[in-house]
Amino acid sequence: MSEEISFAERYARGEIPWDSGQPSVELIRVLDAGALTGKTVLEIGCGTGTNAIELARRGFEVTAVDYVEQPIQAARAKASGEKVKVDFRVADVLKDHVGGPYDILFDRGVYHHLRTVDGKALQNFLKRVTRSGSWWLSLAGNAKEKLDPGPPVVHEHEIRAELGPLFEIVELREFRFTTKQSDFRPLAWSILMRRK
Repeated sequence: MSEEISFAERYARGEIPWDSGQPSVELIRVLDAGALTGKTVLEIGCGTGTNAIELARRGFEVTAVDYVEQPIQAARAKASGEKVKVDFRVADVLKDHVGGPYDILFDRGVYHHLRTVDGKALQNFLKRVTRSGSWWLSLAGNAKEKLDPGPPVVHEHEIRAELGPLFEIVELREFRFTTKQSDFRPLAWSILMRRK
């Protein structure tokens, strides 16, 4: 079974514990600190659009993509109901053109997956959608705590080896993902980077 079918089936069944329905606490923290400068944002793996909508509320021009159709439809309806403008698209960022370069890239739980799918395609994508000075806030599973079931995880040395050549790592800190289940809070990395 392909990963795409798996995610599509999980959305169809409502088995999406990662979708808390609330903007990420780490995204809010970084935004409130004024650390993400610029106007244009690309969110990859946007799901039902909660974080993209928060970014749009704060005045950013947001493009948000996911490669599963169902959450994009839900995200469009949610944005319309909240009267915010987000360019939601169905796209596979490893294969499809999604515009750019952008001032800011954001993902919650996508880098930690794509790095295992096709690391070279991921690097090529990152080069296309960012430019010198672009920011990237990536929220990834932390290998210090492996949960089954749980998100894919990455070690600090892997983050530095894989992302360090293209990005300056400005801040690397630990936090816990918020999910739909109050007793399920996987350990995660908040990786704030700036393109060299």
